[in-house]
Amino acid sequence: MFPGFTSSETFTQVPDSFFRLMNDITELDELKVTLYVLWRIEHLEGRFRYICRSEILEDNGLMSQLSAAEVDSGLEKALQRGTLLSVESDAGGFYFLNSPRGRASAEALRNGSWRDSARIPSTAPLPRPNIFKLYEENIGPLTPLMAETLKDAEKDFPAEWLAEAFTIAVERNKRNWKYIAAILRRWKDEGYEGKNRKDAGKDPKRYSESQFSEYLDRD
Repeated sequence: MFPGFTSSETFTQVPDSFFRLMNDITELDELKVTLYVLWRIEHLEGRFRYICRSEILEDNGLMSQLSAAEVDSGLEKALQRGTLLSVESDAGGFYFLNSPRGRASAEALRNGSWRDSARIPSTAPLPRPNIFKLYEENIGPLTPLMAETLKDAEKDFPAEWLAEAFTIAVERNKRNWKYIAAILRRWKDEGYEGKNRKDAGKDPKRYSESQFSEYLDRD
């Protein structure tokens, strides 16, 4: 089961008119390619926003289930429908959304006023580490310093430990990283207790601050 959307992830704006178009789009390749281009271009910066065919094919994550022929088929159908625009130049083929910004960018390329330096290269947004989501959903907003701390913790401790430590902190109403880090340090020194925690949790003193104060005092 999909675990659900979170408040810490980014969201992509989709034009309202696209939902009316969904009644007309019947081919999966066209639907996937159109949504993918919407997503990639939405995450671009700069005046000129476009995507190249090669950039779609190089994404081994979201587009890995489509073959090159299916990507080409989806692009061609989107061009015929008018959701995307295409301009061929000496530098190759470029795809734009058929939006005011996209039409202006396509026209700039056609009339020679194009400046490739004005376009920031299209790179797919990187997935956020799961520990970031755990922190934001259970403790609060991330600071740059805490982000670095969490990255280090993700290298030092298994994902199962991290998830379990956050759960314990929430259950004990100890929503702070210092408490979670103390649990992780104790497990590292004395052995992981997560799998047996349900039975061990009958002891109300377990995971109290006094039980592992030495770990709380560490930097």
